[in-house]
Amino acid sequence: MLEVTINAKPMVLEKPTSLLELSKGLDKKYYAAKVNNSLKELNSVIAESCDITFLDLTSPDSVKIYEATLRYIFLMAVNNLYPERQVRFSYSISRSIFVMPINFKIDEAFTKNVLKEMKRIISLDLAIIRKRVKRFEIIDYFDELGYTDKGEIMRYRDDEYANVYECDGYKNYLYERMLPSTGYIDSFKMFSYYPGIILQYPRAELSGLLPKFVDAPRFSKHISESRKWAELINVESISKINRQIKEKKEIDLINICETRHNRMLYEIGQRIQENKDNIRLIAIAGPSSSGKTTFSNRLRIELLSRGIKPVKISIDDYYLPRSAAPKDIDGNPDLEHIEALDIDLFNEHILALISGEEVTMPRFDFKTGLRVKGETIKVNPNDPIIIEGIHALNERLTASIPRHQKFKIFIAPLQQINICNHSPISITEIRLLRRIVRDKNYRNTDVNKTIEMWSSVRRGEFNWIYDTQEDADYIFNSELAYEMCVMKRQVLPMLLNIDKSSKCYSMASRLIRFLKYFEDMDDTYIPCNSLIREFIGGSCFEL
Repeated sequence: MLEVTINAKPMVLEKPTSLLELSKGLDKKYYAAKVNNSLKELNSVIAESCDITFLDLTSPDSVKIYEATLRYIFLMAVNNLYPERQVRFSYSISRSIFVMPINFKIDEAFTKNVLKEMKRIISLDLAIIRKRVKRFEIIDYFDELGYTDKGEIMRYRDDEYANVYECDGYKNYLYERMLPSTGYIDSFKMFSYYPGIILQYPRAELSGLLPKFVDAPRFSKHISESRKWAELINVESISKINRQIKEKKEIDLINICETRHNRMLYEIGQRIQENKDNIRLIAIAGPSSSGKTTFSNRLRIELLSRGIKPVKISIDDYYLPRSAAPKDIDGNPDLEHIEALDIDLFNEHILALISGEEVTMPRFDFKTGLRVKGETIKVNPNDPIIIEGIHALNERLTASIPRHQKFKIFIAPLQQINICNHSPISITEIRLLRRIVRDKNYRNTDVNKTIEMWSSVRRGEFNWIYDTQEDADYIFNSELAYEMCVMKRQVLPMLLNIDKSSKCYSMASRLIRFLKYFEDMDDTYIPCNSLIREFIGGSCFEL
C-alpha cells in the first residue's frame, strides 16, 4: 500500500503505478509531474509514498519536455524521409525554434513533406520509450546516422551507460525528458523561414497557447550573424569549445571574444560621434544579466576617448515609494512595472538637464523603499546623458525627448551554442547562470532564492523589454563563447548542493545537464574590464 497525495489530494495506491496511469483519471491533460519536487516524465513508476503534483502547459518544466519531444518528432520525420540530411536547431525570434539545414538547402517541398510526416507520426500516437544502453553502442549508432556531433559529446561522459529514447525503431537523445507518446503533441506551427524552418510550440507564459509569430528582422539578423560567427571560429558546440581548451588555445579564444566586443563598442562610438550634435540621450536596455552595467561603463570610456563626456543617470532612483507601486500577480510591489517609476519627474529632469539647467537628483533608498535627496548636477551642452535599465528603450519613459535625439542600444547574449546539433542551449538559461554567480558574489544571495525569483524576472522581461528591441539603433551581442567554462567552477558546486526536496531542484538538474560537459578554464587571462567580470568578480569597474 502506497500513501500518496495527487495535486494535494490524499490517495492510496494498491501497487506501484505509472504517472501516466494516474494522470488519466484527472481533470485535464498533463505532460509531466513533480514527485517530491523532482521532475518526472509520465512513464515514471511510483513505487513509494510521495507527493505528486501534475504539470500542464502553464509550467515551464512541461513546456521544455513538450518542446524537446516536438524536436524529436521533427528529426524522426526527417530520418524517415531524408535519412542523409542533417539539421541543427537553435532558439530564435518570437519564442520559436529555428531549424537550420547543414548539408542541403531547404525548399518548400521539404517543409511540406516533413510536416505531413510529423502529423502522421503524431496521429499514430506511437510510444516513446526510454532505454538505458551501453555508451559505446549508442555512439556507434549515432555515427551510423551521421550524428557525429552527438557521438563526440557523448565521449565526454564517464559512465558506461547512457539514456536513449526509441520510437518505432528510431533512436535519439536530446538531453531532456520526453512525453510518453507522439500523440501528446497536439499544438504546434511550422513554416519556412529562409534559409530554414520556424517551429512554434506552446509557451508557459501564455498559459499553454502558441505565441503569435512576430517577425523581428533586425534581431533575426543579429542572431544569424551570431550563428555564423560561432561557426567561423569553431565555438558553435560544447565539444568544439572544449577542443580549443584541450589544445591550449584558450588565450586566443578569450582575446578573440574580447576583440569582438571591442569592435562593437568602436562601431557604436563611431555612430554616436558622427551624430553627436543631435544625440542627447543614450538609452541602454536588455534582459537580466545581459551585462548592462559593464557595457555602459565601457561605452562611457569609448566615448571619452573620442572627446565626448557622457553623464550617467540611474533610472532606479526614480522609483515611486513601494506603497505606490503596482502589484504583481502575487500581490507584491511590482518594481519591474513602468508605473513603478515616477515617469513625469524623470521626463522633467531629463529635459531640464538637456536644456542646460541645474537639477537636484533623487536617490532611491532600497532599504526604506523611499526616495531621498541626491546630488545636484548640470550637463554641458554637448554632452549626452546615458540611461540604463529595463525601460530605457520605452518611449513613455523619455517622451519629452524627440526620437532623433536618442540613440537606443539593446544588449543581450545571443549565444548560438549547442550541446549537439539537436540540442540547443537556451540563452535564457545562460543568463540565469550569470545571475546565480553574480547574486552569490555580490549580494550573498542563496542559489535557491535566485532561481525562485527567475519566473518573476522573466515575466517582467516579456512585459517590458522584448517589444522594444526592434526599435534599437544598435543590438550589442554580449555573449562570450568561453564563459561557461569559466563560470562552471563557481556555479556547478552551488547547483549540485541543491537538495532534492527543493522546488529549484528540477531547474538545477537541467542546468547541470549541459554545464557538466564544459571543460574547466581558469580566469587568469580574462581582462579586468571584460563583461564576464561583472559576474565572476575582478572587474576594474568595481572600484
